[in-house]
Amino acid sequence: MDWMDMRRGLLLLLLALMATPLAGLAQQMPQPPAPQLPSFKSGVELVTVTATVRDRRGRLVKGLTSQDFEIYDAGVRRAITNFRSDPSPVSLAILFDVSGSMRVADRATAAKFAAYHLISWLESGRDEAALFTFDSRLHEVAPFTVDTRALQGALGEVDPFGATSLHDAIAEAARRAATRGGEGRRRAVVVITDGVDTASRLTPSEVSAVASEIDVPVYVIATVLPIDHPGREGSLVGQATTPTEAGTVEDLAMWTGGSFFYASTPSDTSQTARQVIEELREQYVIAFEPFAASRGWRPLEIRTRHKDLVVRTRSGYMAGGPRA
Repeated sequence: MDWMDMRRGLLLLLLALMATPLAGLAQQMPQPPAPQLPSFKSGVELVTVTATVRDRRGRLVKGLTSQDFEIYDAGVRRAITNFRSDPSPVSLAILFDVSGSMRVADRATAAKFAAYHLISWLESGRDEAALFTFDSRLHEVAPFTVDTRALQGALGEVDPFGATSLHDAIAEAARRAATRGGEGRRRAVVVITDGVDTASRLTPSEVSAVASEIDVPVYVIATVLPIDHPGREGSLVGQATTPTEAGTVEDLAMWTGGSFFYASTPSDTSQTARQVIEELREQYVIAFEPFAASRGWRPLEIRTRHKDLVVRTRSGYMAGGPRA
């Protein structure tokens, strides 16, 4: 073997010895972690609440901002994440009592008059409403439409008969109204009744929970004779002796953020209809993020920083999704 062959062999051996520890070292060295893509929440659950504000004289208060409100979720103050105060179109489920008791003293005619005024205060082509009747079941007379003339014509198809499942009908009408939430509409159920329930399965508190969960306020217009109008001159019914049926329905309306009205004259009816529509159009819409771990019924309270103002809103919400 000449010198050149020996030199070539030594060079190959040296390269082999150098490569062996480097390969082993490469196997022992930790590999860099795979790059982590950023992750974000797909969405945040918000609770949306509509609220009406009036002063001590009962006048609507407009022009407030989010800084004027405080919201308490089960007694704990929560930050307001979204806020709207612009006038919006209205979506009404008008619930017309056709039970047998509505035949007494021509209450059905008075109720039709109230429904007519409600519809007349709507803006045709912008606001929408549907007409339902109820006895022992809920019946759709006219579906949701922006054609107010069609609704007024449908009132002629309403005739009283049967038993009264007032509470059950309110719950079902609220569920249907809840589906009309597009375009920022202010949704509500307006019940025109004598306030007597004879056949419902649900109690007023159960109905108010259903309507409160989906944020659909309930307004009740009780058509009565002047002598049955509490607080009215010549009335035989005092405020302290309001019939139980009217009182429980009044509570139902209040718990949902709505209101209860007596109507015994054409003037009452017209004024009440205007008040309901104006109030809905001027509601404040407030949203907040609830506690992530919360489940079940959570009481709500909304206040303003102005102590002389009164806020009316729903009494609570169902955290973690609505009840079955």
